[in-house]
Amino acid sequence: MGWIKTRNKWANAHSYYWIDLFRIALGVFLIVKGTDFMSNEVRFQEVMLPFEDWPGSWLILHYVIGAHFIGGFFLIFGLFTRLSVGILIPVMIGAVLANLLGPINTLETTLALVTFVACVYFFINGPGKHSVDYYLKMQQ
Repeated sequence: MGWIKTRNKWANAHSYYWIDLFRIALGVFLIVKGTDFMSNEVRFQEVMLPFEDWPGSWLILHYVIGAHFIGGFFLIFGLFTRLSVGILIPVMIGAVLANLLGPINTLETTLALVTFVACVYFFINGPGKHSVDYYLKMQQ
């Protein structure tokens, strides 16, 4: 627990608006990607092709869409940031693997890698000073 408090103090002392804007943009991007997965079944089947022989592969569909929507919503507001990003990190690992194991699309692979790195950053540093998490913490 001490490590998290130390990271929170550092992140709050080094909180910049552009990082908050990046967190919000990441949340919006995740919601848009979740909507794309939900509305474009052909694209999702193309992404799922390397994993179709895995047991429970269609359960992944529901997990991915839910994680994108809920994680994106929470990232926009900076609420339960570490929890939501912790749920998103396996999805981002799967996105990177799907792009590397399947037909390689450079743009999709780059987006998956950038999103994965951003999720790891927010998992380590938290939402920052301009978030609902920080506001709720200060109300105690």
